[in-house]
Amino acid sequence: MKIYALLNQTIAENKPVCLCVVVKAKGSVPRREGTKMLVFSDGSTEGTVGGGKVEQETRVLALKALIDGQPRVLDFKLDGKHYSAGTCGGEMQVYIEPQGVRPVLLILGAGHVGKALAIAAQALDFRVVVSDDRAALCTPENIPGRVEFLPIPMSEIPQHLRIDGKTYIANVSRGSEVDVEGMGALLDFEPAYFGVIGSLKRWKTTRDSLIAKGIPAERLDRVKSPIGFNIRGETPEEIAISILAEVIQAYRKKE
Repeated sequence: MKIYALLNQTIAENKPVCLCVVVKAKGSVPRREGTKMLVFSDGSTEGTVGGGKVEQETRVLALKALIDGQPRVLDFKLDGKHYSAGTCGGEMQVYIEPQGVRPVLLILGAGHVGKALAIAAQALDFRVVVSDDRAALCTPENIPGRVEFLPIPMSEIPQHLRIDGKTYIANVSRGSEVDVEGMGALLDFEPAYFGVIGSLKRWKTTRDSLIAKGIPAERLDRVKSPIGFNIRGETPEEIAISILAEVIQAYRKKE
């Protein structure tokens, strides 16, 4: 069916979409059980659950579900008294289920730690995105598996990836200079987690420079540095595990 083909294609492309299904239909109603509609993040739809206020309300709640990732059940009484969705006289229930709304782990830096982090993170339910302006490192040859790549400067990332409350940023870039140049663009948003690798001295240098560039201190206060739990890790793989543990903690706390 067209709806299922489009749903599978959208999920495969890592694009969020809501599947809306009429699960109850009693009396005179515009659509019967099993009728489906897809709602995309830009507000566009495919299919219908009845038109009018029923469809309008379903679309509004579907867009909210795409933000928080929580399913919803919407009841309609079409008698003109309990709900102004029409006067057909029947009752409908629509189940709204967000699809493909996985938290994003954005890894800044495709060096040794970034590579180890991206490989380890694939065992979790994160959409893994790696960004590095060194295009030769930001490739599936260097980091195999289910990973997306943004071989661009850090400052350009918001033009290609949505940064919101379901985004977890692990900055393991190669140095403070890169961070000072690019982090300002990311700090305009409010990710669920933002950690920066390095010593306290490195972060102080970065923070002071960003403040000098006009970045408000309260935005910088949201950044965790040094990143990860102190498990005395030394190898890139051990450091990656310490970072992932902290990301998981932040994720579970938020959820």
